[in-house]
Amino acid sequence: MIIAVCIDGRGGMLFNRRRQSQDRSQREDLLQFCGGRRLWIAPYSAPLFGERTGIEVDEEFLTKAAEGEVCFVENLPIAPFAERIEAMVLYDWDRAYPADVHLDLDPAAAGFTLKEERSFPGTSHEKIIRKIYEREAAHGEEEE
Repeated sequence: MIIAVCIDGRGGMLFNRRRQSQDRSQREDLLQFCGGRRLWIAPYSAPLFGERTGIEVDEEFLTKAAEGEVCFVENLPIAPFAERIEAMVLYDWDRAYPADVHLDLDPAAAGFTLKEERSFPGTSHEKIIRKIYEREAAHGEEEE
């Protein structure tokens, strides 16, 4: 599965149960990134996306997502699912906000490599930085 997360400049995801991911441009970018892939979200995130097709809303979305499918995570730890994560898409607000919930998996420390970085203007932030990290294949796992 591919994890997508919105963070601030210090890896913060939430403060006092309030999300850091209310940006229409970020959501549109995520949907474009998904292409034809299924997007899984928690019920907590459902109001952000409205009635769109191709989105699965489920409390257990991190256990149900298949290989290649995207999970948008706002308020849950992802470290318990580290072995299943193929890639991470981080949307960085490029600002530091107060936060009491932080991203619990550092992609670089977990063996992911930064493959793409680009910035774009958001609707709530002047600049959003999208970073895509991909897991490096372990020795012997390279495709033949």
